[in-house]
Formats: sequence, C-alpha cells, structure tokens
Amino acid sequence: MKRTIRNLLLFSTLSTILNVSATELIYQPVNPSFGGNPYNGTHLLNIANAINQYEPDDELGLTAADRLQTTLQSRLLNNLLDDVSSGKSDGGQLETDDFILNVVDDGNGGLTLNIYDKVTGESSIIQVSDPLGN
Repeated sequence: MKRTIRNLLLFSTLSTILNVSATELIYQPVNPSFGGNPYNGTHLLNIANAINQYEPDDELGLTAADRLQTTLQSRLLNNLLDDVSSGKSDGGQLETDDFILNVVDDGNGGLTLNIYDKVTGESSIIQVSDPLGN
C-alpha cells in the first residue's frame, strides 16, 4: 500500500512539473530576407558560397580571339545603328563570317533590319518603328 501511494505521489509530481514547464512554440525565421535577424545575412552567404560546387565556364569556352571578334562585331553593329538612327546615313551593311546584316532607315523614324544567315540560308526581317511616333 505504501509503495502504491509513493508511486502515485511520484507520478502526480512529475506530471505537474512537466505540464508547468511546457511553453508555446513560436517560429522565428533565420534568413533576413524572410524577417530574420539581419546580422545572419553574411553568415548564411558564406555558408552558401562554401558549399557551392558550381564552376562557371570561361565565357562559354571562347578563346581570347573569339571574344575579341565578338566584341569587335558588337561595336561595329552599334556604330552602324547609331549612324542610321542619328541620321548620319540612310542605311548600311555589316557582313561577318556567318551573317549579313542590312540596316535601312524607312524615313519615318523606324528601321528595317534584314538578317541573312550564310550557314543555313535563312533570312529574317526585323522592323523597328519609332517609339515616339514621330
């Protein structure tokens, strides 16, 4: 009998202590982008960089000569479009190893670009109208 009372008293004491120590769980985000502590940002970025396995290709595998050629073609095309759009010329042509590009000013502030692909033989026409409607 004494043993049963002692076990019952021990059980009721433990259950009371466990019920009293329970608290409400509140979610606190860690990432500062979602409302977490802003001081966690640098730490999270350093962890992400440490586990990042991605190695970018060097300019998609282009050699220095290929990058130079791409840059020169881009600048030549930019100069041609600037000349036509500013009114210095009525049109022009740019020919590369793979493409022939004809730019024609339509006289109403718009441009027509004729692109011919030498490799596939396909042709595309792009018409750009004056965005201001002049």
